[in-house]
Amino acid sequence: MKPAVPRDVPPRFTVLDAVEPASDPALWERLADSAHRILSDLVGGGAALGWVEPPSREEVTELLDRVLSAARAGDAALRFAYAGHRLVGLGYWLRHARPTHRPHADLEKIAVDSAAQGLGIGRALTGALIADAREAGIEVLTLDARGDNAGALHLYRSLGFTEYGRLPDFVAVGERRYDKVFCMLDLRRRG
Repeated sequence: MKPAVPRDVPPRFTVLDAVEPASDPALWERLADSAHRILSDLVGGGAALGWVEPPSREEVTELLDRVLSAARAGDAALRFAYAGHRLVGLGYWLRHARPTHRPHADLEKIAVDSAAQGLGIGRALTGALIADAREAGIEVLTLDARGDNAGALHLYRSLGFTEYGRLPDFVAVGERRYDKVFCMLDLRRRG
């Protein structure tokens, strides 16, 4: 009989840059399918990821292709988290396109499979994306989150993000309203 793994010991997971797997079209298709499953399940469960209804497979593929293209041009980073061979999370940032905002990027999305939440995967993805932003010369990394997303806001604060604004009742999901919370991480500061 195998000894039980203590509940507080997270399973092993790996965070990888998406550019290399994208060079294999068959692997990229499987990744897009897995990403679609994760995003659809999360949005279907009410997660604040920018969609009201679960995204279609085509929407997710277009999103990943757009971010990958920007990553190849040095204007984004796209990361995948795996537990074994199973995709359990993804995240990305995109550099601002306006010339006066080029030194800055938005952390657009961090999504972790609901079955793998609470294991440090979101923290690892976000940490890798912050490191990618530093390496790309990003000066300020921004994000926005729905005000009721306490877990994400706690994570971002613990990684050094600070709130710089809030729009009360800005996000509309049917009849419900939520604050839109703006956060930033100044990467010009060292330490």
